[in-house]
Amino acid sequence: MTPHLYRLLRQFQADAPLDEARTIPARWYTDPELTAYENERLFTQVWLVAGRSDQVAHPGDYFTAEVAGRPLVIARDTDGNLRGFYNICRHRAARVVTEEHGHGQHWRCRYHGWTYDLSGLLRGAPECAAVTSGWREHYHLYPVTVAEWPPLVFVHLGQPSLPLAEYLTPLPQKMAPWHLERLHFVTRRVYNLACNWKVFVDNYLDGGYHVPTLHRSLAAVLDYRHYVTETYRYCSLQHSPLKQPDSDLEDASAASVRTGKEAAYWWLFPNFMLNVYQGVMDTNLVWPLGPDRCRVIFDFYFADPAGTPQADRFHAESIAVAERVQQEDADICEQVQRGLASGVFDTGPYCSRREMGVYHFHRLLAQFLTPSTTPQG
Repeated sequence: MTPHLYRLLRQFQADAPLDEARTIPARWYTDPELTAYENERLFTQVWLVAGRSDQVAHPGDYFTAEVAGRPLVIARDTDGNLRGFYNICRHRAARVVTEEHGHGQHWRCRYHGWTYDLSGLLRGAPECAAVTSGWREHYHLYPVTVAEWPPLVFVHLGQPSLPLAEYLTPLPQKMAPWHLERLHFVTRRVYNLACNWKVFVDNYLDGGYHVPTLHRSLAAVLDYRHYVTETYRYCSLQHSPLKQPDSDLEDASAASVRTGKEAAYWWLFPNFMLNVYQGVMDTNLVWPLGPDRCRVIFDFYFADPAGTPQADRFHAESIAVAERVQQEDADICEQVQRGLASGVFDTGPYCSRREMGVYHFHRLLAQFLTPSTTPQG
């Protein structure tokens, strides 16, 4: 760690009580050296979402993903085991698998034709006689640790000190009555935002503080007076009772597609969010693209699969509501990034009534980024 990074990370007082604490400094959102450090120290020490269970539902299924800038391929091998590898050929580092998803028994690098099976073993290297004298054992694909909590597949780019189930606690237990595994993936939307990835997470975690002023459609169906945030070791839950719009003056566009008794908004450290209503779920995965850019991947799930006029119409209406909310969030996040980069703003207080989730996030960041601590992720 450079002296610059050491001084920068020490500027946040993670042990201050919420009522007295100040947010992480503005330079944590703008500094290129910190962005690179996050990629090496943070994203290699935690469980990360790589894809969906339905993408590897059967032996021979596989998909590719880029996780924290690293190319991966995830597969269900012929014995039904979930496998993960760096999608990098052991000969000259080309991508072995170039399709987004597929089904088969082997992968053949299109550069020089080296071939691997779904367990990562080298099976062929054209014109390389030495393959018969030990290359197969030595030049297998580099593995990564994978685990599954349907409907999601996770990877760990380092050596996990906790199994996935423990890292997720209590998310799977509390969401079991919602039967997320019964939902059907329908479509994906990808957004590129001109803000640091942490700005997007901060906005998500503010305990609904911005909902009444920024999201009129959501404000009409969320009972804001009873909006509650709960924090756990590596995740947090925001939940609110749902209601019908109070009057014709409120925006009722969300009322027909955000139904049931409650909305549940889960966040998993560091970069994954899960939004659940009755029969509706969308997941948000945010990746840094630089100090002032990020990519947000939305996956939409529904109780009824696509293919009928009624289901397709409901899906379209629900996604339209989500996209409107996302655009409102994107606009404010990009505005915040400009303010953080202005050189005027440094830190601000937390609204202790609402922003305990943001405070929890910032303290976890400090835990994982500060060398004197030993993270357990």
